[in-house]
Amino acid sequence: MTEGQPRAPGKDALGEALREARRRTLELTDDLPDEAWLGPRLSIVNPLLWEMGHVGHFQEYWILRRGRGEPPLVAGSDELYDSARVAHDTRWDLPLLPRAEAHAYLAEVLRRSLSAIDAAEDDYFHRLALFHEDMHGEAFYYTRQTLGHPAPDVRGPPVPAEARIEGPLPGDVEVPGGTTLLGARPDVEGARRSLTDVGKGFVFDNEKWACPVEVAPFRVARAPVTNSELAAFVEAGGYHDSSHWTPEGWQWRTSTGAAHPVYWQRKPAGDWHVRRFRETVPLPPHQPVIHVNWHEAQAYCQWAGRRLPTEAEWELAASGPEKRRFPWGDGLPTPRVANVDLALGRPADVAAFPAGDSPFGCRQMIGNVWEWTATRFLPYPGFVADPYKEYSAPWFATPHMVLRGGCFATRGRLLRNTWRNFYQPHRNDVLAGFRTCAVRL
Repeated sequence: MTEGQPRAPGKDALGEALREARRRTLELTDDLPDEAWLGPRLSIVNPLLWEMGHVGHFQEYWILRRGRGEPPLVAGSDELYDSARVAHDTRWDLPLLPRAEAHAYLAEVLRRSLSAIDAAEDDYFHRLALFHEDMHGEAFYYTRQTLGHPAPDVRGPPVPAEARIEGPLPGDVEVPGGTTLLGARPDVEGARRSLTDVGKGFVFDNEKWACPVEVAPFRVARAPVTNSELAAFVEAGGYHDSSHWTPEGWQWRTSTGAAHPVYWQRKPAGDWHVRRFRETVPLPPHQPVIHVNWHEAQAYCQWAGRRLPTEAEWELAASGPEKRRFPWGDGLPTPRVANVDLALGRPADVAAFPAGDSPFGCRQMIGNVWEWTATRFLPYPGFVADPYKEYSAPWFATPHMVLRGGCFATRGRLLRNTWRNFYQPHRNDVLAGFRTCAVRL
């Protein structure tokens, strides 16, 4: 950009989003001591020292090296931080950048990336790097829970009083059947570019492109399953009755010895508490259950005479027949309609955020907790991988299940009704719960 020339539309918003994502990354990591930056070897976490370098490497690779042809800032960085090349269980043994150097590397990559915004003919790689960092921000948050670190001191936007409704939200809503579109529509996404909303007009390859599917009429719960509802399953011996579990689920349960959700604790008086980071608090009865895996969700459904929604059912219930971008319409998630961006720093009761209801009356389909579906993660018809080929394609051949909707720690700019998350069915460290459907007769 030459002196006196106005900035291209949307560049300021994208630059600020990149800066803000980095601030959040540092807020979620900087308070931890040096020994926590390596941490224990676990299959479900990365060493923080590696993950921070990976965030910087991803941004550098796609914006500066792939987008501008620049040489690497750190010699051999691909062999250190490229997640497609570096096996997970080796990441603790690599000659990683020390903490101070990793900070300096992140800062320099961001500085150069911001300088490159105006020269970029297409901001695709900038937005790819932004959303990648947003996803790792959520992982930093739940990794702190997994490892029992203190709760991060992160302040999200304030939630208005009218959104903070407490209590349960029982009952189902009826969703008519018919032919619906599953996935993002190219004609709509191409027209959704915005000067201030960096998420508009961007979709990941596994959302492409919308395909017609037939959905029979169904009834779906207005809200996710609550702690009190799942506690009834636990109290009824559901974790010890193999008839409720799939063979794979029962194998997981017996091999782990699970008798209740992973962070629950029964106190001597018989009441349930839950560990949140380093503190143990009474189990909030009307908050959605969280940190449960797909096996646990399926077993609860079998016990309750319910079922998980398919991915197509979930998207239809969230979008309505007019296929809204969000349950409430086109506007970005705000603290009035959704619990995202760590606005509360925890799940809200399932009755909260009524202004965010879907056209059919489902609540909290965006934010609060990710929701498991009954659908395996597979490509839509005609799938073509985007430039970041490792984002989706490698996982189609492995047993991952689709989750939808985002959670309280997900960035609102990342989400939409078509956004697909995916995890292996045994993962109970992620911020996931579920809602149920009536069984078809």
